[in-house]
Order: sequence, then structure tokens, then C-alpha cells
Amino acid sequence: MRTVCHTLEETEKEAVRFAKALPTRNDGATLITFSGELGAGKTTFIKVVAATLGVVGGVTSPTFVLEKIYALPDGGTFSKLVHIDAYRLENGTALAALGFDEIMQDTQTLILLEWPERVVDMLPPQATHVTLEILPDKSREIIYDR
Repeated sequence: MRTVCHTLEETEKEAVRFAKALPTRNDGATLITFSGELGAGKTTFIKVVAATLGVVGGVTSPTFVLEKIYALPDGGTFSKLVHIDAYRLENGTALAALGFDEIMQDTQTLILLEWPERVVDMLPPQATHVTLEILPDKSREIIYDR
């Protein structure tokens, strides 16, 4: 599926729609990866998804700490959201230090991972991939691949 967003407001509405229709897994965590060049809107999209799911206090990019974990309200599909920014990682083995294998076992966990191409060797094939592309008119094309 593809959609084009011409404004920040349209991108935020699309992120809300996406958050409300998140896929779930019965055999482990739900992993959503986000690709796109710097400034494409990956973190902005993730912030809106997190807020839609009930994260209070805002979400900041985990670029320097690599991973942030947020508790989600009771009664939702997921009990926690794990936001990983793999931009500074050299390969997938660096995910092990974050406890990635253990996190992937928890069916109540949603993982939103930026820069998956940096750690592709450790990612399971069942991930949902979201790509954000900046178009010549500065709008964003969002491409979903499940």
C-alpha cells in the first residue's frame, strides 16, 4: 500500500490511522521497521503512533541511547513500545546488547525500529516495513510492505 501526504497534518493523520490498524503476532513481538533518508519523517511518524497508543510525555529519538522503552496503558493490544534507532549500529549483532532476542519473544511488545538496513542480518522476515520517501514537491510518500 502507498499513500502520499502533502502536509505534516496529513502525515500525522496517516500515522494515527496506521497505529489504529497495527498488525499483531501470536508468536512474538510485533516488529515494524522504518526506512527513509534523514529528514524523511520516520521519528515524527513514530511519535504520532506512540501518542495514539497512549504514550504520555512524548517520544524523543533514541539516536544516542539506541533504545527507549515506553509502558502503554492497560487494556490495549500491547503493554510496551520499544523504539530502536539503529543508525549508529554497524550490524545486527549490536542488537544483542539491547536484548533484542528477548524482546522479540514478548507478544505484548511493539517494536518500532528505524534504519533497519543497518541491522538487516538480525531481523526476522515477518516484520512490517514502512518506507518514507521525500518527493520533489517535499510531500512524503509512505509505502507499507507486510
